[in-house]
Amino acid sequence: MAHHDTDVAIIGAGTAGLAAERSARRDGARTLLIDDAFRGTLCANTGCMPSKLLIAAANAAHNAHGTGVFGVNVGHVEVDGQAVLERVRRERDKFVKATRASFDKLPAGTCIQARAHLAGLNALTLDNGDTVSAKSIVIATGSYARIPEPFEGLGDLALTNESVFEMNDLPGSLAVIGGGAIGLELAQAMSRLGVETVLFDQGDTLGGARDSDVQAAVVNIIGEELPLHLGVDLNVEKLDGRVQLSWSGASSGKRAFDRVLVATGRPPAFEGLGLDAAGLELDEHGVPVFDRTTMQCGDTSVFIAGDVNADAAVLHEASDEGNVAGSNAAAYPSINAHPRMPTFTLTFSDPPLAILGEGPDEDTLTGCASYADQGRAKVEARAKGLVRLYATPDGRLTGAELFCPGADHMAHLLVHAIQRGETASDLLNMPFYHPTLEEGLKSALREICAATPAAPPSGRGSDDPPGA
Repeated sequence: MAHHDTDVAIIGAGTAGLAAERSARRDGARTLLIDDAFRGTLCANTGCMPSKLLIAAANAAHNAHGTGVFGVNVGHVEVDGQAVLERVRRERDKFVKATRASFDKLPAGTCIQARAHLAGLNALTLDNGDTVSAKSIVIATGSYARIPEPFEGLGDLALTNESVFEMNDLPGSLAVIGGGAIGLELAQAMSRLGVETVLFDQGDTLGGARDSDVQAAVVNIIGEELPLHLGVDLNVEKLDGRVQLSWSGASSGKRAFDRVLVATGRPPAFEGLGLDAAGLELDEHGVPVFDRTTMQCGDTSVFIAGDVNADAAVLHEASDEGNVAGSNAAAYPSINAHPRMPTFTLTFSDPPLAILGEGPDEDTLTGCASYADQGRAKVEARAKGLVRLYATPDGRLTGAELFCPGADHMAHLLVHAIQRGETASDLLNMPFYHPTLEEGLKSALREICAATPAAPPSGRGSDDPPGA
């Protein structure tokens, strides 16, 4: 047993924790990074990277099946499920190895492998018997894959985004429970890999789109590839080594599946942390109340960053929050507020779904662009989806929702414009190469300009070629 005295103690060595440690140390603080496993980031292990590896395989299979439209016949397409999953794990492990290598670059004595428990606002006890005194503490313990009670008795028949990549082979059939980003991505991927996949959700929306037209497009387009049962309640039982689901509500039915993927959310990982010992104010969900611009919990010396605060569970936000939390923890009691980035979420479905900035209110100007007849999308035989842009009455862009080919790339153009305070007219005065997917944004931008007396609706290149 040993006692450690430090300026900033960071609990959790994921993306947010690593950013907090780096930021605090850069500002001159003595740091300790405490984690029970140092297994690498969620993104590399079970999140962004393995899921995108599976999606890449699924899209390869989908594209191979669809070559006939171009007059290219490839013959029978066979998916080797074992080979698909072996590649997912092999390439994933390379990403994990790279993140773990970052631990070796930290100064000697920075890392302590143990589970931490709050013993006050400035003290920790560790499960290895050590104790820690710190001027300030950063909580960055992330989130975990929860299996709700109806599915707990299924054993290994119930998968999560943390276990799905460990299967030896693809199942014959799969029920996906939850229509958020994780459920939507993995359901479409599994379906494209030949798994009989059905998606269920208690809600009547899919992917989190806010606009009703965008939401309808998501449901209709994804529904063309796999069965969707939205707005239903489920009953679950284990029967003859399979999972029997029965559902009722907007639709009803009963079916047995080989496996169930539970994607109903990732709650904050607070178990064993001892929040009560620190006396922090908690919200109705048991999450410490904190300031989004400082990451400070109340007026205390405790800061919180990353998925654990249940605010913006995406990697770039976790990194930014960690930087802010680490810097303020090092400077405590001096605190600096940092402006937050615009909302920016991507779901890597096909087409991708991007949600940016602020949603509309009664004063919002909107512009819409359909991709069902867009030139470049038609060339590539993927003309589907639409875009909705939001702006202030003077034409300044405030938000967007895109569900169309190339949305994951065009979203960056738009979110940068939102962050810079640019108007629809400003974007129209940029060059749009022909034929590109970006050209499809012009009709939505012009719709906003037409409703803005101070800005002409045309912009450069108003005489668009056919199919733009």
